[in-house]
Amino acid sequence: MSTNMTILVGTVGQGVMRSEDSGDSWRRVGIDQGLHSDALVRALLAIPEQPGVVFAGTDKGLYRSEDSGATWGLVESPMGGYCVWALAADPLDPRNMYAGTGTPNPAVLFRSNDGGVTWQKTSMTAAETCPNVGTPRVTGIAVDPTEPRNVWVGLEVDGVRVSRDGGDSWQSINGAIPNPDVHNVAVAAGPPKTVVVVVNNDVYTSSDDGATWHSLAIRENWPYGYPRGIMVQPGKTNTIFLTIGDTTPGRIGAVMRSADTGESWQKMNLPVDPNTAMWVVNIQPGDPQVVFAGSRYGYLYRSDDGGDSWTKLWREFSEISSVLWVPA
Repeated sequence: MSTNMTILVGTVGQGVMRSEDSGDSWRRVGIDQGLHSDALVRALLAIPEQPGVVFAGTDKGLYRSEDSGATWGLVESPMGGYCVWALAADPLDPRNMYAGTGTPNPAVLFRSNDGGVTWQKTSMTAAETCPNVGTPRVTGIAVDPTEPRNVWVGLEVDGVRVSRDGGDSWQSINGAIPNPDVHNVAVAAGPPKTVVVVVNNDVYTSSDDGATWHSLAIRENWPYGYPRGIMVQPGKTNTIFLTIGDTTPGRIGAVMRSADTGESWQKMNLPVDPNTAMWVVNIQPGDPQVVFAGSRYGYLYRSDDGGDSWTKLWREFSEISSVLWVPA
């Protein structure tokens, strides 16, 4: 069990909240530490192969830290001025990275092949406007852990895109999944290898690389019907965590876990009922037994035994959009 860790919580409007003592005390990252004031931090990404390196997707572009989030620098890239909503790295070669943008800026997928030093716009296209959100946004990016040239991208509200060549070309999955309001995507190595697409009222799985899709019918089978965050547990390629709620922002939520690549699911026993829909979940390969999950409006929970039991951290936050931990 990891006891000494630095925890980073990305918020909507309060930048990054940081604890370097495993959650006992917290400090908001200030402008003197390189992050702009009142930042919207939609995504956080750690690079385990480079200790201390963390990326943050914000409303003014992409930031990089080399000291576990203590200080930050804006990455000069074509994403400057874009709102970055999602980040992902190839688990086999983290030099290959992806970043997705969106509301209020155009939804674009960027790619780096040198660990985030330089970035290029890919050819992925998205609608200019969509129902409910106006300008769409990239809400999930998943790199296939067994075939990393397969990259899956979810857009809210413009469906799913997939690349079979590492981002050189893209195809749309729209229609095969009837709901284009995509909240997240993940790929579990399995067996069977399973692609999971989270939409605003259901979860779809595919065990044939997207040729066919299966609805989990969560509104008939789960306690709540609004899913949001997803994470495959590192080292346990059949175990998937997923956050849900009654609606957005909602009044209640839960964390669900599957140990059989999405065939069956169990609701986790949280010690305090969430105050809104559960929004994010994150697990790091440094200690896959440590799981963090956050509600949309600021409750943060931690498990040290892979989800079997949980504690609620004392600190409550503003709107949580991302969370991760790195070794202290």
